[in-house]
Amino acid sequence: MTIGKLLEKTAENTPDHEAVVYPDRGLRHTYQEFDQSSRKTAKGLLKLDIKKGEHVAIWASNTPEWLTAQFAAAKIGAVLVTINTNYQLQELEYALKQSDSTTLILMESYRGTSYIDILYDLIPELKQAEPGMLTSGRLPFLKHIIVLGSTRHPGMYLWDDLSELAGFVSEQELDTRMESLNEHDVINMQYTSGTTGFPKGVMLTHFNLINNAFNIAECMNLTAKDRLCIPVPFFHCFGCVLGNLACVTVGATMVPVEEFSPKKVLQAVEKEKCTALHGVPTMFIAELNEEDFESYDMSSLRTGIMAGSNCPVEIMKAVIEKMGISEITIAYGQTEASPVITQTRVDDSLRRRVETVGRALPNIEVKITEPGTNREVERGTQGELCTKGYHVMKGYYKNPEATAAAIDEDGFLHTGDLAVMDEGGYCRITGRLKDMVIRGGENIYPREIEEFLYQHHKILDVQVVGIPDKTYGEEVSAWIKLKNGESLTAQELQEYCKGKIARYKIPRYIAFVDEFPMTASGKVQKFKLREQASKHFQL
Repeated sequence: MTIGKLLEKTAENTPDHEAVVYPDRGLRHTYQEFDQSSRKTAKGLLKLDIKKGEHVAIWASNTPEWLTAQFAAAKIGAVLVTINTNYQLQELEYALKQSDSTTLILMESYRGTSYIDILYDLIPELKQAEPGMLTSGRLPFLKHIIVLGSTRHPGMYLWDDLSELAGFVSEQELDTRMESLNEHDVINMQYTSGTTGFPKGVMLTHFNLINNAFNIAECMNLTAKDRLCIPVPFFHCFGCVLGNLACVTVGATMVPVEEFSPKKVLQAVEKEKCTALHGVPTMFIAELNEEDFESYDMSSLRTGIMAGSNCPVEIMKAVIEKMGISEITIAYGQTEASPVITQTRVDDSLRRRVETVGRALPNIEVKITEPGTNREVERGTQGELCTKGYHVMKGYYKNPEATAAAIDEDGFLHTGDLAVMDEGGYCRITGRLKDMVIRGGENIYPREIEEFLYQHHKILDVQVVGIPDKTYGEEVSAWIKLKNGESLTAQELQEYCKGKIARYKIPRYIAFVDEFPMTASGKVQKFKLREQASKHFQL
C-alpha cells in the first residue's frame, strides 16, 4: 500500500473520527475531511505539473499545511524533502541543491528568522520571476516556491493558490496518478541531522515507512481510541513517522504542537485529554520542570515514546511516576532505518524500559557484531548494532559510496552504535563508535559516566565527551546543566565520583552550562562540545 492509499483507507473505515486537532487554532478535521483536504492539495500540485518522483521540499514547523503536504505529496508520488527549521542560508542551499528539489514550501519566518529574506538572498532572480517560472543559476532545478501565509511575495505562490489550481484537475486524474504508484517508490527524503559531516539525503519508500509506523503503533498499543500529542518536529522521522504516520495506520487522533514549549504541551494534553505523548528526553525534562507542572491534569496519559537520544534512567522513572505515562516505550533507531529498529513493549518490566531500548520490531533482524567486521559476538558482549529488513533505506541520494559504507553485501545496515544484547534479545546502547573515549589505552563509554552523574541530586542534564590530551590521547570532560537554584563546583563533583567509578573515568574537565548545542530534532551535537573544549578549558 502507498501512503496516499493508507489515508484513503483509514478515512473510509472511520470517516467521522477526529484525525487532527490543533487546540491553539481551534482546528479540527475528521479523517474524511483530512483526506479530502489532502486530495485538494494533491490536485493543486498536479496542476503545477509536478511529476511522480519529483522532489518537493518543505521548510516549516509543525503547521497544519506541513501535515497536509505530507499526504498530498504522497498521493501524487512526489518525494517530500524535509528541511530542518534551524537551517540558515548555506544549509538551505546545500539541501535544495543536493536534493534537486523542484518545489519549496516554506513558512514566512521562524523564531525571529525571516525565511523570505533568506530565500531572496539565496535566489535574487526570484523577485523578478513569475510564480512557477523561476530560473535560478544557483538552484537550476527549483521552479516553484509556495509560501504559507496571506501576504503575496514576488515570485511565489500562496498555499491557498493550490486550492484554486485544484479546480482545474479532475478527481479521475488524481486517482489515475495514485494507481500508477508503487509501494517501493521513494516517497520521503530525510536529511541526517549532521552531527558529523555534511547531511546525507536518506531515501525512504512507502513500504519502509508504513510498515515501520504500523509496528511502532503496535508496540505502543496505539489504537483509534488514542489521542497522540506530537511536539517533536515533523521534519524529523520522530514527528512524521512515529507521530503522524503511526496515528494514520491505526486511525488515532493527531494533536500536534506547532513549536515546542513545555507549557503548550501540558496545555494540549490537558485540554484534549491526550492518551499518548512523544518527546526526546530534553522535552520531558522541560515538562517535568515546568513551573506549574503540578497544576496540569495528566490523568489521561497512558503511552508514548521517548527517543532521539539517550534516555536517562531517572527521567524515565519520573515520566512514569509523575506524568502517569505507565506504558511509555523507548524506541531506538536512525533515519536510515525508517527510523525505528528496536522498541520496548508496554508490558515490559520497568527495569527493561529503563535499562534497554527494547527488542527488534517484527520482521526486523538485529545482530551485534565485532566493530569493523560482520562477525557476530556472543550475547552480553559489546559490539556494533547492525540491522536488516523491510525498514532499511534504499540508500543515500546521489551518494553510492556512503550507501555502500553503511549497508553491507548481506543487506545489513551498520548503525555505528555500540550495543549489548541480552538473552531475551533486548539491547542496551552503550555509545557511538565515534563517541568512545580512549584514554591511555582504556576504552571509556560516555553513556556509562552520564548515567552515573544523573544520579547526583543537583544535576538536571549531563553530556560526556572526550577531548584531546597530549599525555593520554584523550581525557574525559563533563558538561553539566544544574537544576534551578542549585550550585556545584568541579572539585565537589570529582569528590562525589571517587570510590564510585574508576579513577580514569572521573571527568578531568567539568563545565557548567545553561544549554547544549542541539540539532532541531533534539539531539545533542557532541562534536560542538568537543570544538568548544579548547576555548572553554583554555587548553
